[in-house]
Amino acid sequence: MAEEAKKKSAMVMTATKDRNVSLDKIRNLGIIAHIDAGKTTTTERLLFETGRTYKQGSVDDGTTVTDWMVQERERGITIVSAAITAFWDLKEDSSVEKGHYRINLIDTPGHIDFTAEVERSLRVLDGALMVFDGRTGVESQSETVWRQADKYKVPRICVLNKLNLIGADFDGSIASIRERLKANASPVTYPIGQEHAHRGVIDLIKMKAFTYKAVEDAKLNEEEIPADLVETAKKYRQQLIDAISEFDDETLAKYLEGVEPTEVEIKRAIRKGVIAGKFFPVFGGDNRSAESQLLLDGVVQYLPSPIDLEPIEGTNAKTGEIEHRERNNEAPFSGIAFKVVTDPHVGRLLYVRVYSGILKTGQTVYNANKQTTERIGKLVLLHADQRELIEEAYAGEIVAVVGMKDTTTGHTICDPAHPIHLESINFPEPVISLAIEPATKADQEKMGLALNKLSDEDPTFKIKSNPETGQTIIAGMGELQLEVLVDRMKREFNVVANTGAPQVAYKETIKKYAEGEGKYIRQTGGRGQYGHCLIKVEPRGRGEGFEFKSEIKGGSIPQEYIPAIEKGIKEKLENGIMAGYPMVDIKAIVYDGSYHDIDSSEMSFKIAGSLGVEDAIRKADMCLLEPIMKVEVFTPAEYMGDVMGDLSSKRAQISGTEEKGGETVVLATAPLAELSGYATKLRSLTQGRARAFVEPSHYEEVPSHIAAQIVAKAGKVEMARG
Repeated sequence: MAEEAKKKSAMVMTATKDRNVSLDKIRNLGIIAHIDAGKTTTTERLLFETGRTYKQGSVDDGTTVTDWMVQERERGITIVSAAITAFWDLKEDSSVEKGHYRINLIDTPGHIDFTAEVERSLRVLDGALMVFDGRTGVESQSETVWRQADKYKVPRICVLNKLNLIGADFDGSIASIRERLKANASPVTYPIGQEHAHRGVIDLIKMKAFTYKAVEDAKLNEEEIPADLVETAKKYRQQLIDAISEFDDETLAKYLEGVEPTEVEIKRAIRKGVIAGKFFPVFGGDNRSAESQLLLDGVVQYLPSPIDLEPIEGTNAKTGEIEHRERNNEAPFSGIAFKVVTDPHVGRLLYVRVYSGILKTGQTVYNANKQTTERIGKLVLLHADQRELIEEAYAGEIVAVVGMKDTTTGHTICDPAHPIHLESINFPEPVISLAIEPATKADQEKMGLALNKLSDEDPTFKIKSNPETGQTIIAGMGELQLEVLVDRMKREFNVVANTGAPQVAYKETIKKYAEGEGKYIRQTGGRGQYGHCLIKVEPRGRGEGFEFKSEIKGGSIPQEYIPAIEKGIKEKLENGIMAGYPMVDIKAIVYDGSYHDIDSSEMSFKIAGSLGVEDAIRKADMCLLEPIMKVEVFTPAEYMGDVMGDLSSKRAQISGTEEKGGETVVLATAPLAELSGYATKLRSLTQGRARAFVEPSHYEEVPSHIAAQIVAKAGKVEMARG
């Protein structure tokens, strides 16, 4: 088994044909969705149809190409995004010309704990397939990833999956996309039969039926539309033309004249609407079947190539001016690193999206974030967990680089002669933490190295040391993420560690303006220490973070000591004052102070800054903040009362209920601190028939009586009085 894994992870020396296709024939797309909507199953069928695999993999059997990690196959979920290159032949001219198209495909996780994987994938993609469960339509995580795609202006195709299963609701799912996502969406295919009667789809543009006899069939049969569905098909086709006519002048002119547009005109209008981010075509059916051929045609016909998008925008790394760069091979090289992977056979792999120019083996590149240069060791084309060595990477490609040590997620790399800084990637803050300690002394030496490598891979995974206990604390987006990382540490790095109970990642802040003084004076024989500063603090809006400002005038504190004061303030805020949690959403201003010609130093002003901000904060009405989670509970109607009662006992705010897929959905928000073991409790409450989806929503002030308990437990300070 180990030998097989080693073989799979080794470099593949067979060259991918036709890599350097013209840019208009490249599609960089991701598959995004709520957990269990069928992303990986969709990916597997697409790879099968493109000839990338000879046999369709199964999540249940643990034979998928993109879910290649041991932890993914054991749990039946996607944990890391996997990239793979495939090709598809469009057989007739439509919105684009027929021919050989290259598809760079990324399958992303659906579980909220691994949202960083979705975030960084969307940052570098040109388009996406948004998969929905056709029984429930839009779910909580669907909304989250939709907003993430909106943030990066990623054009999307919607895919309703599982219309072959009991509870399939095509019309209801379409309605939920329009209502909950406020999306201008219309079907381009309509299912022939739902639930177990499903056997194909109607192409609403061609107005033909495409059927299959068995899921395993590789062929779709073109037929006339069944007589009982002709009127329904006409209705949906008209809805489609109504929705897309405004995106194309010829189609609009015909629409206003009451003339039927041609197939090419309809597809051209759809493509323009999709690329503009104003229209979302919907495919619906069973993604395990040959219907995916129509979806592949849709990917090529409607999603943009790199050159269909605006030139890449960035900031000139030297002048600070806004700069635009064409997305082609002729422009100077620029790309963004969006993922780090530690491979046991290859070492550190850095995933890079090439936006412009050509990247070559041995080339020296400029890191615009760190303002340093690094050399490209090897270039690798990705096929899930298999790697193919290449000599150069072209504009529009997604590749991995071996040999870069200082570049990490979010960094821009570019031509040193033409430096540019591209938009980075922002990740959410961790909401849960736990203490971790090595099981043996031998493990202790290796644990630090393993944790640093895992933190390098996952920007939402944080490591810090508790200054009072000396414990190592790890933090992340959820218990599952931390569980997987500890498991990876054991399997990949041979480090056995013991962990404490998960702890909520509280934060501290202030509610009013206050002033404080920091004075650090020491005289010990030789040269003394002297630092003195006056600090003002004031609250900022929730989520605005920390801001530092100097209002020193007249040289009361020399300019060279101001950065040391800022550093001292930041370090103090990092470990909190009330209960040891990070302090956030604070503006700190140094406005006066004094210094000594001989005894003052950076160290003395750093300590003075720390003392001054603590003095001010203690007068500023401190309070604790706790993470609030968005909760969706899917339950049979007979248990709704029990579910709502239980949520209410957990300080939950219930916002409403709705019917979806034959179940009642309870919508609520609740503090994370109250949700420990909730999944188990819910199963017990409903005889295993209900399920819940939980994701971070926002931070809110902790009620004073609960905050007092948390502070008392921490043993740091008494609760501040209003």
